[in-house]
Amino acid sequence: MPRFLKKGDKQFSTEDANMSRLVTKVNIKWIVESLNARIKTWKYLSHTLPTNQIPFIGDFVRIVCALSNKYAPPLSQCRDVESDQLEAAKMIHLSKMSNTLKEHVETENLLKKKLIWKVASECDFENFPRLDHQELRNITYGVYQMKLASSYIQEYTDEESDIFVHREDSNLLRIKIQSRYTSSKKHQLWIRYNESYIDSWYCLCRAGARVVGACSHVAAVLWYLGKELYKDKSVSYGVRNWGEHVLDASVLPELIDGSDSESDASVVEE
Repeated sequence: MPRFLKKGDKQFSTEDANMSRLVTKVNIKWIVESLNARIKTWKYLSHTLPTNQIPFIGDFVRIVCALSNKYAPPLSQCRDVESDQLEAAKMIHLSKMSNTLKEHVETENLLKKKLIWKVASECDFENFPRLDHQELRNITYGVYQMKLASSYIQEYTDEESDIFVHREDSNLLRIKIQSRYTSSKKHQLWIRYNESYIDSWYCLCRAGARVVGACSHVAAVLWYLGKELYKDKSVSYGVRNWGEHVLDASVLPELIDGSDSESDASVVEE
């Protein structure tokens, strides 16, 4: 099971955050959770039932599952066995590594030093690697963070950016990003990169020290700087206009799938 934050701590250690991500990535766990959530979308099965209904519950669940099997998309998008084994081996290897950027931030006290940073401009991102969807997924080990990225990044298109670059190390960025849960709170994160790949990352959120995947805050910045920055400036990010789907209810918007969510219950990325 995922690790729980110890009393008095504000962030999981790198080891605990890595192990929690391994647990939440296990296919059996999230498939069972997603299946339970799918069953509970039926109003009758989403509430506590009276005892006189107990003899019929099994039949109702089997009917709902049969309908889901027939008409709903599969919960697991399995690839070939060899690819899954390689990804699992890579995640296990990463889970035993330390977060070198976290150690650098703490050793050099980069959180409190202000004068070593300057506000970044677009020319500072010329060497930032271009990242396609698969490369981003290889970093996050899931799609959950990618589907949250536009909401996180909206403030950077509407207001002044809070992205800073190190004056002496142009490949080290410091970013402030708004919390989804507390309007007065911002998370700080650091990203180190070169022209070819993203080298390391560290965020001050609860799960931000891990190296097995990246938290949603880091993923949002990577998505924006590596994929979206040079696209059409008229594209709107953030809150979805649900009114677009009123006239034709058959056109369903894409929902965030909880299958790759590691923030449920024990690991909350604020």
